[in-house]
Amino acid sequence: MTETTGKSGQSVSGEAISRPHKYSWKYIGPGIVVAATGVGAGDLVATLIAGSNFGYTLLWAAVIGCVVKISLAEAAGRWHLSTGRTLFDGWASLGRWTTYFFVVYVVVWGFVYGAAAMSSSALPLQALFPDVFPADWSIKPWAVICGLVGLVFVWFNKYEVFEKVMTVLVGVMFVVTVYLAIRVTPNLGHAFAGLLPVLPDEKDAVLNTLGLIGGVGGTITLAAYGYWVNAKGWTNTGWMKVMRLDNRVAYATTGIFVIAMLFVGAELLHSANVAIASGDQGLIQLGDILEAEYGTATVKFFLIGFFATSFTSLIGVWHGVSLMFADFVERYRSRDRATGEEVASGAREKSWPFRAYLLWLTFPPIVLLFQGQPFRLVILYGVLGAAFLPFLALTLIWLLNSSRTPGEWRNGLLSNAMLAIAGLLFLVLCVKQIWDQPWSEFF
Repeated sequence: MTETTGKSGQSVSGEAISRPHKYSWKYIGPGIVVAATGVGAGDLVATLIAGSNFGYTLLWAAVIGCVVKISLAEAAGRWHLSTGRTLFDGWASLGRWTTYFFVVYVVVWGFVYGAAAMSSSALPLQALFPDVFPADWSIKPWAVICGLVGLVFVWFNKYEVFEKVMTVLVGVMFVVTVYLAIRVTPNLGHAFAGLLPVLPDEKDAVLNTLGLIGGVGGTITLAAYGYWVNAKGWTNTGWMKVMRLDNRVAYATTGIFVIAMLFVGAELLHSANVAIASGDQGLIQLGDILEAEYGTATVKFFLIGFFATSFTSLIGVWHGVSLMFADFVERYRSRDRATGEEVASGAREKSWPFRAYLLWLTFPPIVLLFQGQPFRLVILYGVLGAAFLPFLALTLIWLLNSSRTPGEWRNGLLSNAMLAIAGLLFLVLCVKQIWDQPWSEFF
């Protein structure tokens, strides 16, 4: 639990408000967790490809992506602290349709994401230790090991330990990405020019640019941020300034990761006119290019960073989304308001719904690793994943402009503008994702 001064003011419910002794960097934590979880291998590859295709032209889009996500995470954290209620409790107050959406989302999304996260974490391990398992086994043994290690780690540890491990892995990610950015010797003049909002001269430039903005770090992890804020012990408005500082640190960190990888794409791939595949395999290809250019030591260092990036996303989802699912079940069973204090107590992390969802994220996806992913399920996964961020943005606007939120902490003009921009951006991307699905093959 974080150190506080004790009683200084009253919350909406009349309870004493605890505050930090001073607004110090030492309190930073949930932001590091959300940054590490939100930036996965896929985000880094998307940024690499943007740098490979357009050089520094879309640097401004990556920066805007971070700013947009700051507004979403801040709004989620503000709801938890200003009301003392959890985000799912807020959603439930908007009607049963939110419950139906959430249930379908976490069941389908978790099933497919679990397999993807395990595979992503396994790829760098297979490249680092190619002779541990027979070549014809592919990455499956490593994927199973990563899933089981994530399960055991989250099952037996509370938030405090989880945060410390995430912080160490973020440190590894930071060192590796910044080292690579420096190693490729970025052209800072061109990089600064890339901060000007210019669209590439190509077909679908607007949609591709929106995709880069929308893909910078985080999906459901943005909603999980409020739960991590509570798990840290921040449960009322006395922690609002600390939460906002923490959130800005989160997306400054995300911005550094993304900008560093865009530098690598622009200098190492764009200048040599080298293309890489989308998805996690793109990072394996980048490793081959780094080895040819800079030697074995650099590629091993890079693969360690690749593993840290993938594994933080795995254990972050294992913890954060399980915490959200536990909150949903407890709220549904009791019909009472779900409070941040209950999350802060740590009881949710030992509850059967938390552990049941942990098992759901681990064992059914292991079956998918060996059997292949059902085609229709993958389509539903894509659609639901695309729909979640518009759902989050629009429901936060609803909640934070209503009487459900104390007047002092409701949205101002800037917050409403940022959330509206985020909602519109993600709605456009959602429509595009739905449109692009092979529906003729679905039926």
